[in-house]
Amino acid sequence: MINVGLVTVLYKSDDVLEDFFKSLSLQSFKNYHLYLIDNSPSAETDNLIEILLNKYPLTVYTHVKNTSNNGVAKGNNQGIKLALDDNSDFVLLLNNDIDFNQTFLLDEMINYAISNNENLLIPKIFYHGTRKIWLAGGEIHKYKGYASHVGYNKDDSELYNTIKYFDYAPTCFMLISRKVFEAVGLMDESYFVYYDDTDYLARAVEKGFKVCYLPKLEVFHKVSFSTGGGESLFSIYYLNRNRVYFVRKNYPFLVRQIALSHTILTRLIKYLIYKKDEKKTLLKAIKDGFSIEIT
Repeated sequence: MINVGLVTVLYKSDDVLEDFFKSLSLQSFKNYHLYLIDNSPSAETDNLIEILLNKYPLTVYTHVKNTSNNGVAKGNNQGIKLALDDNSDFVLLLNNDIDFNQTFLLDEMINYAISNNENLLIPKIFYHGTRKIWLAGGEIHKYKGYASHVGYNKDDSELYNTIKYFDYAPTCFMLISRKVFEAVGLMDESYFVYYDDTDYLARAVEKGFKVCYLPKLEVFHKVSFSTGGGESLFSIYYLNRNRVYFVRKNYPFLVRQIALSHTILTRLIKYLIYKKDEKKTLLKAIKDGFSIEIT
């Protein structure tokens, strides 16, 4: 029997948990253990989880209550360690600001992984409530220092309905085999949030793994629910700090210089149009990105 650990990191997630629990309860695959890694525990969340479990029963779950917000990367690592210690064959990293209606989704993803000896699998991901694509694969642009989504903001079409392999995808819904963790290790907790998955996939690809995209499987994402979107001060800081750190950490000298130059020049354009607080946040982000110690 295949064991699967489902890992999701909560941070002020109460408003999205009902759809998340409902989606899991509808799955035909039941041999999973859900690890709720809570970076903002509260009595209200405890009560909500109890209500939702009565309404949408799940197989097995563990609710880990952290005393502070440790970030997504560390939260994922907490759940991954628990899942591997519990002898999970696969770990599914998934956001909780998602829902999915296909009752066969987990079954199909796991069976495909086993039958085809796949180690990293993703579904097609839409913006919530639409048929507009958020993700249909991904690519890392090493000379520019960032990753992009295939199909981003495009209407769904046959163009995105072929099983393909990619060198990147975000871990908002990614099935990962135990073999990957044994070869690559855990996530780099220095990122806190953003680029932690880019870094992890870069390291996995370096070890010979690839991401398999299964377009038949569909997930709907309430994008940036917990972080305030791509232009909040929080996102400006972590996206830019971590982009600089990612480039410094992962690339050889020549590639690193090109990618850092591209990053700084494009940030300068942003700086010129930002407001005062945004300018200050961007400058601090870039400075801190150069200050993080690389281990």
